[in-house]
Amino acid sequence: MLRVEGHELPVSNLDKPLWPGRTKRELLIYLASVGRWMLPHLAGRPVFVTRWPNGISGKSFYQKVWDDRPAFVETVSIWSTDNGEARDYLLCANLATLLWLGQQAALELHVWFSSILVGRDGRSLGTRYGASEAALEKSRLNYPDFMVFDLDPYVYSGREAKGEEPELYRPAFRRARRLAHDLREIAGSLGLEVFVKTSGRTGLHLYLPIRRRFDFGEVRAMAETIGRHLRARHPRDVTLEWAVERRRGKIFFDYNQNVRGKSLAAAFSPRRHPLATVSMPLAWDELDDAYPTDFTLATVPDIMARRGDPWAGILDAKGDLEARLARAG
Repeated sequence: MLRVEGHELPVSNLDKPLWPGRTKRELLIYLASVGRWMLPHLAGRPVFVTRWPNGISGKSFYQKVWDDRPAFVETVSIWSTDNGEARDYLLCANLATLLWLGQQAALELHVWFSSILVGRDGRSLGTRYGASEAALEKSRLNYPDFMVFDLDPYVYSGREAKGEEPELYRPAFRRARRLAHDLREIAGSLGLEVFVKTSGRTGLHLYLPIRRRFDFGEVRAMAETIGRHLRARHPRDVTLEWAVERRRGKIFFDYNQNVRGKSLAAAFSPRRHPLATVSMPLAWDELDDAYPTDFTLATVPDIMARRGDPWAGILDAKGDLEARLARAG
């Protein structure tokens, strides 16, 4: 039994391996160590997780809705188009919830790009998330805080088995780095700031914080335009192709995550990699020397204690995309 912020949390199977050489105990220690930096990036955002009850070598499944949860776990009622009714989605609002998810072998945490928190720009947006589809579309959850880009290398090392996705490969990651810097330059020319993190797998995630003036459909269309511009600048390196076989040898610029309910791995989330890697926020001057396997359950707590979170206050950097585009036009 753990006592966390006044809550009791039953724990079990602490010696169960979840990654090669890494146990559930080590996962819980990691989450407790980074919680103060991770929780602000989860605040107010619906969460879904990928669970591996028998570790990353076993079967996994996604979970969005929990019927049985402790009293300290907060939820938000959101209209589900697929189910034609409101459903309770989990919010990770405290350390006890974060550790409870770890106890459930939730190795990867994903959060929405929109939030129920009011902030400086959400006062005019609706809060009736579970009333109907129409109410949800007028709500804060339909107006993202971020435009996101996933740079996913499809450059193969040659060691992959037939049909396998590309493995982590240094030449491919170097190409993703170069494109990330160029994307930052494009955003900077509009007076907008971009934040970068490792995906924890093979590529990079870039987040552009924006004021909530556009809905997901509009943000996705703008993200596609930026992707086409980047492809025009780097036709040999960038692809927007959805078919996997047509991405070979290039970096897939994935703008398709800019949809309500879709997500990327949260900042500091562990990933399904044999070395127990973590999706790690970086300062831009760290990027050129960074490699995904540098950031693991074992290394990240010490790194964070030494240098803090380069994504701290990311929402304070929100740009007025409407004004910037009007000025550029």
